Amino acid sequence: MGRVKIGMDISMKGQETIVEKLERERVLSRSDYITLLQNRDEALAKELSGRAVNLREQYYGKDVYIRGLIEFTNYCKNDCFYCGIRASNSKVRRYRLSSEEILACCKRGYALGFRTFVLQGGEDPYFGEDEISRLVEAIKREHPDCAVTLSVGEHPRAVYRRWFEAGADRYLLRHETADDAHYRMLHPVSCSPENRKRCLWDLKEIGYQVGCGFMVGSPRQTEEYLAEDLLFLHKLQPEMVGIGPFIPQYDTPFGGEPAGSIGLTLFLLGIIRIMLPDVLLPATTALNTLDSRGMEKGMLAGANVCMPNLTPDRVRGQYALYEGKDGVKGGDAGGRGAVWESEARIAGGDAEECTPVPGGEVRAESVRKESAATGQREALGALRRRMEAIGYRVVTDRGDCKRKKTDPI
Repeated sequence: MGRVKIGMDISMKGQETIVEKLERERVLSRSDYITLLQNRDEALAKELSGRAVNLREQYYGKDVYIRGLIEFTNYCKNDCFYCGIRASNSKVRRYRLSSEEILACCKRGYALGFRTFVLQGGEDPYFGEDEISRLVEAIKREHPDCAVTLSVGEHPRAVYRRWFEAGADRYLLRHETADDAHYRMLHPVSCSPENRKRCLWDLKEIGYQVGCGFMVGSPRQTEEYLAEDLLFLHKLQPEMVGIGPFIPQYDTPFGGEPAGSIGLTLFLLGIIRIMLPDVLLPATTALNTLDSRGMEKGMLAGANVCMPNLTPDRVRGQYALYEGKDGVKGGDAGGRGAVWESEARIAGGDAEECTPVPGGEVRAESVRKESAATGQREALGALRRRMEAIGYRVVTDRGDCKRKKTDPI
């Protein structure tokens, strides 16, 4: 396809550009999406991000919502070809957090100002319908003003309904790719694109605030596949969309594949914000992993959410979905340069090196918790400063989607 002018040159002549059409209609045809992606350049990206930021600020102002991420299990029954915690990866050190540990993460996060907790894990049969229900009920009982988000994979509709009735507010389930053929390139035969989409529609109908999303630059991805992703987002109308660059994990079948593009990820964030002006749009950890200023760049492309990690440091590095995951050594609240060193130092062995004294174990645990809390406060402070440096502010808020039920789809 020949290169066409679709940016500001045409708009100055009084003709509607594809970007202006997207902002007016909130959706494009498949061919227009492909044209937009194929003609990405610096000028077009600047125009797109400018429009996206204007829309973001119309709906959410300068506020940045934070989600407390708790990666509570890295066991998974699935064997997705790109995932570092896939079932067949024997190099992973598996762990599960206890209910007490999960609730302690929430308690610490609440004191720091988090009002949404995200329980994320592999599809671990140990955490079945009853166990997840009890966890959700306990969190809501202790923190009734907080939202609980689940991200635990594919389940029957009845199970989703049970968790919703227990108090879960949101559910994250990335569709990964909307093209069925591409989906089968990324997953084993035990996983189907039909079931993944069925789950998303079930969640939507039950009443969850639903999040989906995809990897940018995943193996075999094309502009045509990305156009299908964008059309699927328009059809589903999710309240949240999580996208980030594909990053290979060396112990997977795709370990030798190149990482996705930061520039394309930012470009797509802008498109999604214009398509869904009221959507909750994170600047993901993957973006910050590939670029030390990825979080800031994501916000300036239209994002309004970030997800600092509240997972205990002793296991955080074992939830390695991809190589070099930012924040696995002390959290990602502040990203690079704001590592939660104090918790890492205690959890790494300093407490065990103390001379044993009566009550020493209790004291060591108390010191570890105090040190962890101090480190997390420092990291969150660093995040606040990073956002303030670009004109935004981290707020203490549940951060619900501001979509009205009467908004047109």
